[in-house]
Amino acid sequence: MIEKKHETNENIIWHKQHVEKEDRVRVLSQKPCILWFTGLSGSGKSTIANAVELELFKRGRKTYLLDGDNVRHGLNKDLGFSEIDRIENIRRIGEVSKLFVDSGLIVLTAFISPFRSDRQIAKSLVKYDEFIEIFVDTPLEICESRDPKGLYKKAREGAIKNFTGISSPYEEPEEPHIHINTEKHTVQECTDIVINHLIKHGYIQGDENDYAI
Repeated sequence: MIEKKHETNENIIWHKQHVEKEDRVRVLSQKPCILWFTGLSGSGKSTIANAVELELFKRGRKTYLLDGDNVRHGLNKDLGFSEIDRIENIRRIGEVSKLFVDSGLIVLTAFISPFRSDRQIAKSLVKYDEFIEIFVDTPLEICESRDPKGLYKKAREGAIKNFTGISSPYEEPEEPHIHINTEKHTVQECTDIVINHLIKHGYIQGDENDYAI
């Protein structure tokens, strides 16, 4: 294994901008944060994240959704699925999410992100209240029965190596901010749970129709 060492270049200096994070937050009238959806493949992360973003959009909130497959078409297309590459995949997403938070947006990420240490690194990049870990808790057998992309079948046949839940571990969040059980709740109910959390903790403003769950 070749370890890459990152050298600090003394000629690289942080350039201070005239428009700062506080200015963007004031204009957007929302509290920026990362909604970090984690769970097994097929758990419903992307489906729920999309539904949450749509609801936020309807409410006039400024958002951006980073999806696991989508970023591998561009930003992370040079990465494979080895443990090292998967760690780098999440590191880059964490850094990009940090930039979105600095821009004043509510950024949603839908990634398996199987390792607690990687999620902790992403969390450490922003303020303690700017990272909201959302555990989309769906049993492996249900995820495998859905298998929307046929990946579990390929993993069982040995065609895909290091597949989370089959040949690679998934470390469940120990204390997620939001715990969604997709066996008990519909997509709409899961969306309401997330939206109500954002309202309750002051990330967005609500109305009289909220807090239904």
